[in-house]
Parts: sequence; C-alpha cells; structure tokens
Amino acid sequence: MKRIILHWTAGKYKPNRCDLEHYHFLIDGNGIVHNGKFPVSANENCKDGLYAQHTGGGNTDSIGIAMCAMLGYKNSTQIGNYPITAVQFERTMQLCAQLLQKYNLPLSNKTMMTHFEFGFKNPKTSSFGKIDVTFIPSYPHIRGNEVGEFIRSKVRWYMENL
Repeated sequence: MKRIILHWTAGKYKPNRCDLEHYHFLIDGNGIVHNGKFPVSANENCKDGLYAQHTGGGNTDSIGIAMCAMLGYKNSTQIGNYPITAVQFERTMQLCAQLLQKYNLPLSNKTMMTHFEFGFKNPKTSSFGKIDVTFIPSYPHIRGNEVGEFIRSKVRWYMENL
C-alpha cells in the first residue's frame, strides 16, 4: 500500500451495503470500526474489478477509510442531521495512525490524504471536485483547505502516543 485516503460516506451513522463495498474500513457514529467487503490486499491489483472502489483514479495501492456521516451536508452552516461525531473522528485518526504503522508508511501529504486533496492533486480523475473531507463539525474553525494538514497533525499525535 502507498497511501490512505479518508472519506465520509454522505450517509447516516451506520454503514450500509454500498458503503461496505466501497471502503476497507468504516467508522460509525459511535466510533466502532467496521471492515468493508474487500480486504486491503484487494487494492493491490484493481484490474480484476474485485476491490474497494473508493477513489476514482486512485484506488490502486490505496486504503479507503470512511466516516459514516454527513448526510445532508451542504456547507459549514448546513451540516445536515448526521455530522461527524467527535468520538468517530478521533477513532478514525487513531485507525489511520495504526494503519500507517502497520504498512510502514511515513506520514505525509502523499501517504495520508482526504478524498478532496486527492481530487485536487489529480484533476483529470473522477475524484476532482469531491468535498470529503473538507469540514469537521467538532473543529468548525478549521477551513476546508486546512483540513488535510489538521488531520495529519492529529494522526501524528496518535502515532507518537500509541
């Protein structure tokens, strides 16, 4: 694996069948981690169609993690009825730290990124224009273009304190 790409499902607090098919790990509103249908190793070769299809143009060698939340999100003032919970967010950061260590990946903006960041860096993919993750309800002062660095700082803290 080369990287982790972080998402939100744009759904409710529990993973549904579609969510389970598209991500390797899903964190529900209570912070419980659910395994997706496909193991991480399935994304080593995406030519067979049997892999977690979480990031258009970036699935190969990528681990897809999603927070089950954000149904109805429009912007930071209209966040819908299922905002990312604080416990969910923290558990996600902890899981990212564990996976970076497990796969011996250094923490950087190339190895740990949001779906938004991937799309921004790869504008010719179907991931361009995706807005996950550009807002964290428990940290509303963090602006959309700063979320990736903030996430990496949280993951760094977990890596140092595991």
